[in-house]
Amino acid sequence: MGWSQSNPYQSWLAVFVQELTRSGWRLAVNVRIDERWADGDISRTQAFAKELVGMRTDVIVAGTTPVTAALHRETPTIPIVFAVVSDPVGAGFVGKLSQPGGNITGFINMEAAMGGKWLGLLKEIAPQIRRAAIMFTKSAKFRRLASNASWLSVTKRRQ
Repeated sequence: MGWSQSNPYQSWLAVFVQELTRSGWRLAVNVRIDERWADGDISRTQAFAKELVGMRTDVIVAGTTPVTAALHRETPTIPIVFAVVSDPVGAGFVGKLSQPGGNITGFINMEAAMGGKWLGLLKEIAPQIRRAAIMFTKSAKFRRLASNASWLSVTKRRQ
């Protein structure tokens, strides 16, 4: 289940199917893929999550945090493998990255500890920059990112 049907998600799905085929899986023979694309609509995301869980699938591959959140609300038992989730621990999907526990596991697309490194690199490349903005949803990840950048004289401001 994906958040958006646009690229890169379609190309990721194509590679996923290609790798399944290379591993001996054949569509409509020994594997079935039911695609759902919410196109950025949170109510569609939740409806699709409910639908997929109702189908009693063996596993659900989820793209993005909103999709994983919708699936997380719908099932504590069907295995969910996520990709492109920025903070699965902060979102409550997994207990720890090294030992997720429960029915959800996957790959993160960003580590908060890198935030300070990004700002440090930006400051090195363009030392004249005095203000940079970072926008995140409320989570522990933002607090970790901001604390990792404290040596850069970053001012934290909440809206």
